[in-house]
Amino acid sequence: MTTQQAAAGSYTADNIQVLEGLEAVRRRPGMYIGTTDKSGLHHLVKELVDNAVDEAMAGYCDRVEVIFHANGWCTVTDNGRGIPVDIQKQTGKTAVETVMTVLHAGGKFGGGGYKVSAGLHGVGASVVNALSEDMWVEVVPDAAAQGKHHKGLVYRQQYAKGAPLSDLAPEKIKGPRERGTRVSFKPDSSIFESTDFEFNIEAERLRQYAYLTKGVWFHLRDERDGNETNYYFEGGIKSFVRHINRDRDVLNFEPVYVDTVVDGTAIEVAIQYNEGFNEAVYTFANSVNTIDGGSHLTGFRGALTRVLNEYGRKSKILKDNDPNLSGDDTREGLVAVISVKLGEPQFEGQTKTRLGNAEVAGQVQSALAEVLQVFLEENPSDGRRIVEKGITASRARDAARKARDLVHRKSALESGSLPGKLADCSSRDPEESEIFIVEGDSAGGSAKQGRDRRYQAILPLFGKILNVEKARQDKMLGHDSIRLIISALGTGIHPEFDISKLRYHKVIIMTDADVDGAHIRTLLLTFFFRNMPELIDGGYLYIAQPPLYRAQQGRTVRYMYSDAELNAFTKGKTNVNVQRFKGLGEMNADQLYETTMRRDDRTLLQVTVESAAGADILFSQLMGEEVSHRKRFIQQYATQVKNLDV
Repeated sequence: MTTQQAAAGSYTADNIQVLEGLEAVRRRPGMYIGTTDKSGLHHLVKELVDNAVDEAMAGYCDRVEVIFHANGWCTVTDNGRGIPVDIQKQTGKTAVETVMTVLHAGGKFGGGGYKVSAGLHGVGASVVNALSEDMWVEVVPDAAAQGKHHKGLVYRQQYAKGAPLSDLAPEKIKGPRERGTRVSFKPDSSIFESTDFEFNIEAERLRQYAYLTKGVWFHLRDERDGNETNYYFEGGIKSFVRHINRDRDVLNFEPVYVDTVVDGTAIEVAIQYNEGFNEAVYTFANSVNTIDGGSHLTGFRGALTRVLNEYGRKSKILKDNDPNLSGDDTREGLVAVISVKLGEPQFEGQTKTRLGNAEVAGQVQSALAEVLQVFLEENPSDGRRIVEKGITASRARDAARKARDLVHRKSALESGSLPGKLADCSSRDPEESEIFIVEGDSAGGSAKQGRDRRYQAILPLFGKILNVEKARQDKMLGHDSIRLIISALGTGIHPEFDISKLRYHKVIIMTDADVDGAHIRTLLLTFFFRNMPELIDGGYLYIAQPPLYRAQQGRTVRYMYSDAELNAFTKGKTNVNVQRFKGLGEMNADQLYETTMRRDDRTLLQVTVESAAGADILFSQLMGEEVSHRKRFIQQYATQVKNLDV
């Protein structure tokens, strides 16, 4: 081995890097905020709002305001006690500077500042600082909490990319000014894909906060276009379930509501059933959305199933020879919100998606069981409707189980019974494999001819698939196209869904750019959202973007994806030949591959869900039984339709 080779392969103490301060956050932002796309950008706002909500849960704040400024800045303000401004002994810095520049620093680690909090890892404000080009912090201390010598003063400090540019300096307040904390920041454009905040994302999040912290006013203002909204709910999560069910026929007009404290854990549960077939249960711990559930969800499910079965037997709605209702049976058509607040929650990881405190399961179960038993006894007609719905669901579920067994037996991947429909790829590596779900025979033929057979599979569908929003699972599984999709993907559906068996890590919906194509795309999205939501959550579902036009002038050929692109290309030109693609079948195989399927040139839209509750409501409105909901939606957005390309 030569000296040069030895040096290249050496591994000594000199190879070990120590990142000072917040440099680790700037180097690896994904470790702290998940992504650097739109979701990560809004995570910065969330971290600051979480701090304000912690003050609200502690009883010191009743107003939170978020402002998107025209110059790209964002400001979050609360009227809480204000971040302490005196010196923090461990760091020798002011508490404000400590919170803003030191990871894992805050009042949420048992120091007595908060009994309950959402920002449990203490990295929120400092991470926002690290990922901002500039940031200002202004604190008006609560004289009662921080000392009378702070009365009449506002403390300000400026930062850039995590580093303080000035000391925390007091100034006399000019004019009326409430106590509290105001943080203004400008996201670093060198880190984020886009620094353009989206009003609707933040509005939906603040609405959720308002439901979970009843009696607190949330205000969102967008100075870019003058848009603003306010949220305030005295009813808390009871108002939340009513909001979700507002356009549905409900079984119990008054939600079952629990609001109690068990062994120091505050428990709030709201339950309301509707006539639909889908379950919508949302769980929170200290206002954190625990999307993967946890012990509070386990306790909820245990109480619900046990109490409904006991009531069904006692009231003779369930006959002696009837089997007990399963958990799935008792949750058909259920909308519920479960919120717990506790001093020492055990979340799994920084993302906090699952609650691990084992004792909470028993606490929620006992609290809900007691209230639900009383509700059923006092509302026997509601109780009968709920139990009878469970019995109907049980019978339908048995039929669905038989249909699923039939799907398994006829699986194209096991028996080869679909040779002319699924054109599989040669790769068996899911990470590089992708499947195009294509509308129609001609489009399917072009896609099969033009694809890259190594990693691209084609599944053509014929006609429109069933609207699953209006059908139980047994009817859904009797539909040929739906069975083809389930068989091709290999995951099965609830309750046997297994994401590890997914055969393609890109599932791409490719339909015509017309009204029928949009309808088919919506039907497919409804199916995936209701039956395979893990595909969306995992980032596996996409929508292809075929071109609308082919424009040629001489030897120059361009494909256009909007009217605006076409107009820009043809402006001032003569002898331009324009072809409008009304469907994928009008494109030959080479054109379809080059514009829509080739990895280097195509555009794919990844399907994501910003708000599960919002998506649930929208699918119910647009795809459910009630026509009036769709009529109102069309009337509300009719002025925008004329601006669409399709």
